[in-house]
Amino acid sequence: MEFTRLMSRFYDTAVSVLIDFDAFVDKFVGDEIIGIFVPAMAGADHAERAVTAAQVLLRRAGYPDQPWIPIGAGVNTGLAYVGSIGSANDTELTAMGDVVNTTARLATEAAAGELLVSDVAARKARLATKGLERRSLILKGKSEPTPVLVLSAASPAGNP
Repeated sequence: MEFTRLMSRFYDTAVSVLIDFDAFVDKFVGDEIIGIFVPAMAGADHAERAVTAAQVLLRRAGYPDQPWIPIGAGVNTGLAYVGSIGSANDTELTAMGDVVNTTARLATEAAAGELLVSDVAARKARLATKGLERRSLILKGKSEPTPVLVLSAASPAGNP
């Protein structure tokens, strides 16, 4: 019962944050939620909105002081297929492609309280990178390491 309450609180919090930042909730996958920041909905600054939303979610989960759930997040950007899949009564709106898979792997690699942002997303979001930790991650399905910036709920964002 306690686990159900915890996950419901997490999902409610995450959905609220995603909607506040003009994302659509793609799906719930186990203990993950996937938010998609489509430029047509979130605007030209979709990458910046995704980074900010992830930081807000971490703060609403209590980071850095008193987290009530151990979560990390990943942000990436690029071209993906976004549309309906399935047929008849079994259709859903989703996003697919390498960029989506990479984002999921970033989220999986993020430690509790961390936000891993791909270099591509950091550039698109115009992040101030000075003083931020950089990592080079070996991700499943990738032949080359993926460079990322490590942010927290309290990391400064904005123009470099």
